[in-house]
Amino acid sequence: MNPQSVISGDGTPADPWRLRTPSLTSEFQAWRDESATPPALFVQVGSTRLSYHLRGIADLAAMLKAHGDWMSLGAADEGKPVQPGTIEAWARDESNPVGGYYGLRKGYRGRFANYVCAVAEALGLIELEHNAKNNRARAN
Repeated sequence: MNPQSVISGDGTPADPWRLRTPSLTSEFQAWRDESATPPALFVQVGSTRLSYHLRGIADLAAMLKAHGDWMSLGAADEGKPVQPGTIEAWARDESNPVGGYYGLRKGYRGRFANYVCAVAEALGLIELEHNAKNNRARAN
């Protein structure tokens, strides 16, 4: 499978993935850094750098597998309300495996569903819709 969000790269700091957002309208770079504390997934969007718990990729896939069906992304910036029952709401919920936000940088902890879903798709862990808006994901 060649996910639509993948452009190039191997996901390292020296050769980051070049990916597209789920709507395929914007590009960003992402890479893993297992030496970070905690291990992190870094996302570069223009001049803005976001970071998320690296385990969020596997946790997302496991949550979607347990969910068993399509789930809306619901991506939103930190501080913006999120729709209950979405991936973004789960990525902020105190009952998730990290006990709250997967985002590591205060003020930039949102948009998990937008960026981490694209990475999980690139790794073949989830299936992701690529509509103009209201996208969903499910486990592979």
